[in-house]
Amino acid sequence: MAVSSKTSDVPYYTSAEGRPIADPTSSVVLRGTHNRLRGGLSLLEDTALIETLAHFPHERIPERVVHAKAAGAWGEFEVTHDISDITSCDFLTGIGKKTPVLARISTVAGEKGASDTLHDIRGFALKIFTEEGNQDFVFNDLPVFFIRDPIKFPSLNRSHKKHPQTNVPDATMFWDSNNNNQEGTHALMQVFGGRGVPKTLRHVSAFGVHTYKLGKPEDGTFKYVKWHFVPDLGHENLSEADAVRLAGEDPDYHVRDLFNSIAAGNFPSWTLNIQIMDPADAETVAYDIFDDTKTWPHADYPLQPVGKLTLNRNPDNYFQDIEQASFSPSTMVPGIGPSADTMLQARMFSYPDAARYRVGPNYQQLPCNKARSVAYSPFQRDGPGRIDGNYGADPDYVRSSFRPVQKKFQNTDVSFNQWSGKVENYSSEVTDADFEQPRKLWDLFLEDKADDEFIHNVSGHLSGAVKTVQDRAIEVWGKVHEDIGRRIRKELDENPKKKDADPNHLWTPRSQGS
Repeated sequence: MAVSSKTSDVPYYTSAEGRPIADPTSSVVLRGTHNRLRGGLSLLEDTALIETLAHFPHERIPERVVHAKAAGAWGEFEVTHDISDITSCDFLTGIGKKTPVLARISTVAGEKGASDTLHDIRGFALKIFTEEGNQDFVFNDLPVFFIRDPIKFPSLNRSHKKHPQTNVPDATMFWDSNNNNQEGTHALMQVFGGRGVPKTLRHVSAFGVHTYKLGKPEDGTFKYVKWHFVPDLGHENLSEADAVRLAGEDPDYHVRDLFNSIAAGNFPSWTLNIQIMDPADAETVAYDIFDDTKTWPHADYPLQPVGKLTLNRNPDNYFQDIEQASFSPSTMVPGIGPSADTMLQARMFSYPDAARYRVGPNYQQLPCNKARSVAYSPFQRDGPGRIDGNYGADPDYVRSSFRPVQKKFQNTDVSFNQWSGKVENYSSEVTDADFEQPRKLWDLFLEDKADDEFIHNVSGHLSGAVKTVQDRAIEVWGKVHEDIGRRIRKELDENPKKKDADPNHLWTPRSQGS
């Protein structure tokens, strides 16, 4: 960074309140008269010292419980194909229209200091600053998810992180959880089949996973859609050996690569495609379109191009632009809406709740989150971190006679009118239908000669689990195809994992009250 030679460009050092401070390296002390002794007594009146020391331990906000390790950048989304026949969503209509975006690409299980080349899912969050407010997407690099019952979400993530006693990742915990929630087999095949370690973040796909709606709020018409951001560089992955090597040599390999690529003008881009389904089809297709463990067959619902995402500017300051950035599936603009996917419905609560905890109740006012359109929300006031004023004397209650508000449109979306019935507790059951798509994926692995890599990846991870869990996992993989279970067993027998300590004592079944 070049240093200006103009005196007028050099700022004065001050306290946070603006008081000039003569020397940022000195502090006020009561010193003795002995010249050889350098000690002294610090004084409480030294506000510069106290402010500096007090601020330091407060400089970090809580890291995300999941998706803590990430890279991020600014960019733009450009419409390349007209879809105004199915939606009036502003940023998706008008070929050539460009809208600014902020992206954050993350691992899931690892903490902020973890390596970014370990086997894991990658999250891909987008904030699109439209003329009608912000549109957030919180995607994954897998087209499916591990669970479809939202109450399992905390358990899923805990089982993929660290053991509560040892505080290290635990293969037994990982596989025991997945063995007993077998609807996630399809997602597991994706992770261990090659998508687990992308070559770079520029090669990461972004899938909506959930079913969304695109429509026209003014007349209530809509279509169901699936979102697919496909990297223009194509899909490339790291081998297991290279991923492990880089985890030790350069644990920030992916973060560094994205930053350096953008700095060099090598801007990564993705093509947005959507799958479109008429609502009437939802009643007739052989699968539940709201089940996020299933995909829609491309032969029946082909990808249709919509636009192009380009990341072209690095953050000015990582904490300011990326760490404080908050994304939620609940942040939607007119023309986009949620479906009856219960996982999506639950995430719409969980994500903004997490942001209020991590960043504060006024996180939407931070520059990285602030809407570019005019926001007027006078019934959300006060709280720490208020930035853009507090609406002055405007009434803070609804339907005031003194400051009426206008309605720009009335959302007449009628999609939920079809839902009627009784309220009940519900937990989905695993059926053979949960293994049909994994079975087809296995056929593709055989066709693409990716089966050996998949077996090797699963066996290598599963070898760290206790034998009873290994046996159960092999039984589950046998439901996909008997050859998978047989080959995993063979590799486990031929290549048992060596350990310095056997954690089996952690996994001895305990009786109630013991």
